[in-house]
Amino acid sequence: MSMNINWYPGHMKKTKESIQKNLVMIDIVFELLDSRIPYSSQNPVIESVIGNKPRIVLLNKSDLADSNANRLWQEHFKEEGIESVLINSISGKGIDDLINTTKAIMDKKRVNNARKGIINQPIRAMILGIPNVGKSTLINNLAKKKSAKTGNKPGITKTNQWIKTKGGIELLDTPGILWPKFEDEEVGLNLAFTGAIKDEILDTETLSLRLIERLSTIKPDSIKERYNIDIEGLTGVEIMDAIGIKRGCLIKGGEVDYEKVSRIILDEFRRGMLGKISLELPRR
Repeated sequence: MSMNINWYPGHMKKTKESIQKNLVMIDIVFELLDSRIPYSSQNPVIESVIGNKPRIVLLNKSDLADSNANRLWQEHFKEEGIESVLINSISGKGIDDLINTTKAIMDKKRVNNARKGIINQPIRAMILGIPNVGKSTLINNLAKKKSAKTGNKPGITKTNQWIKTKGGIELLDTPGILWPKFEDEEVGLNLAFTGAIKDEILDTETLSLRLIERLSTIKPDSIKERYNIDIEGLTGVEIMDAIGIKRGCLIKGGEVDYEKVSRIILDEFRRGMLGKISLELPRR
């Protein structure tokens, strides 16, 4: 499969240098991942970028992911010595947990500052994440106002700005954005399935077919229950045909309108209408 992704060594180097330069002003890093695809939505060199800075993994869109998978991921990060919090950047669910976890991690520093006569010092944090994983939306929710610009195009945040949030935390919204791994086809597909990248990997019809093939393997009941069809023994194309007929996605001659049914399948998956689904589990 051909990938047309605009990540290149110069961009990666500049981004990494920008983040590392700003880290001197930061107490803690919030790493934002998509809870349905934590591996695929993670930057490949996050460890080397942030060094020894304390880090909290924020598993965003956790309400769209399988609850058992969420638990396994939190256990996985705990085994790695990393705190994690389940959140929804749109609704704000989990933000209080994030604030409490941040304060618990920073307690030692606050005690040391108090001994030096430094009190009421804000906790300064940086949120890092790949494009379209919900970074600007989370910042706006934390600040309870539209502080960060949002958009689908990488690099829309142009300049550094400090944003005050509840809990005595100040966020540095950085102009740098991290890049996904793209180490194999599955990573690219996972990012495309969840809408993290749009119209850059595969055409909509092929992408939808790949999603149906994946779901029929990992969670076939999600298709059966949503579309009220029996998929036993059917190929991916045959499943799409059945969905198209059920939804009336037909063109002249009674043939299935694959473009229309493909958009329905992708949209309903991304909105959680096929149920709570995780596409990745921790590797043991």
